Amino acid sequence: MFPLQTSVAIRYMPIITWTLIAINVMVFLSQMSLSAEGTKIFLSRYALIPAAFFHPDWATSQGLGGGRILPFLTNIFMHAGWLHIIFNMWTLYIFGPAIEDRLGGARFLMFFLLCGIGASAAHAIVNSSSVIPSLGASGAIAGIMGAYMRLFPFSRLIVMILIIIFPFFFEIPAAFFVGIWFLAQVFQGVSGLFSPLADIQGGIAWWAHIGGFVIGWLSIPLIRQGHNHYRPLQRDEGIHGFLPDGRRSGKGPWA
Repeated sequence: MFPLQTSVAIRYMPIITWTLIAINVMVFLSQMSLSAEGTKIFLSRYALIPAAFFHPDWATSQGLGGGRILPFLTNIFMHAGWLHIIFNMWTLYIFGPAIEDRLGGARFLMFFLLCGIGASAAHAIVNSSSVIPSLGASGAIAGIMGAYMRLFPFSRLIVMILIIIFPFFFEIPAAFFVGIWFLAQVFQGVSGLFSPLADIQGGIAWWAHIGGFVIGWLSIPLIRQGHNHYRPLQRDEGIHGFLPDGRRSGKGPWA
């Protein structure tokens, strides 16, 4: 399922969401312009290598420097390939504006970084001996999805499902889409714990997704902007036939 549109109304242009997308794209293009040796150096400095943090002696022997904290942040703005960045930035584009609207720009930026750093920490703790560089904004975006699930569980999403070469479009509850996605991350993450190749195989950082999602889910009520800071949402804002919180009209009060 590929999300195309959300039914949640927003009041303000999502400047921070667009800025984060632009920064990620610029970093990715700069990364793609490097030589093979330059890419290796770039990844060793700024991608998250758990063993470099938890095993400083090994890191020193590899010329990496042990105990580095900066990669917990910088890896959030790096991506491994075109599909990686396209899917991440599209998901941020779909879910980010609604959360930014409810938090305000400054809080949304802090929230994004909090979820990203927390996701990095979750991945590093579970894979403390891994020497494979981890990178990507997916953990931070998972936090946004967790916040979206908490604030707008009854909103709707338009999704596309590709069957062979034919696209089909459906309207589904956001809770169903995000819930299925999160359960898939948990299943894959737990399965990886029992894999004999867990510390040496590449692939998706499932625990970064899980950690980011949980942080987003738990923290959003604490940092959500109060209505006294922003004008209330009007009932006629948003997509025709939906309330501002994304529910279909006639199904109760709105957020």
